[in-house]
Amino acid sequence: QVQLVESGGGLVQAGASLSLSCAASGRTFSNYAMGWFRQAPGKQREFVASISGSARNTYYADYSESVKGRFSISRNNAQNTVYLEMNSLKPEDTAVYYCASARSSQQTAVSSAYNYWGQGTQVTVSS
Repeated sequence: QVQLVESGGGLVQAGASLSLSCAASGRTFSNYAMGWFRQAPGKQREFVASISGSARNTYYADYSESVKGRFSISRNNAQNTVYLEMNSLKPEDTAVYYCASARSSQQTAVSSAYNYWGQGTQVTVSS
């Protein structure tokens, strides 16, 4: 049984930083790409970032240039953990952030390419 447990969310002021973690268990972590998605109130879930199983390749959402410049995804395969470092947070970054484990080792923005999801962690950015 694959389990993904996110942590690190919270309430911060605009301009602050947060680091999210997602601990995985249940299968060989390094064989699968990992991704972060987010869902703001009243909006659809959207892709944020993905990283390949080997950690060699990353891919960021292109809907907003600001995300690519402020967020950074990484992983530690020895610790079965994926991270999302978020800097210069803005109120529009407020959302529930989910980590997900893909069906293959290749990074992807396609949500249907992920077959396991965490419960999510709330990130709230006040202005």
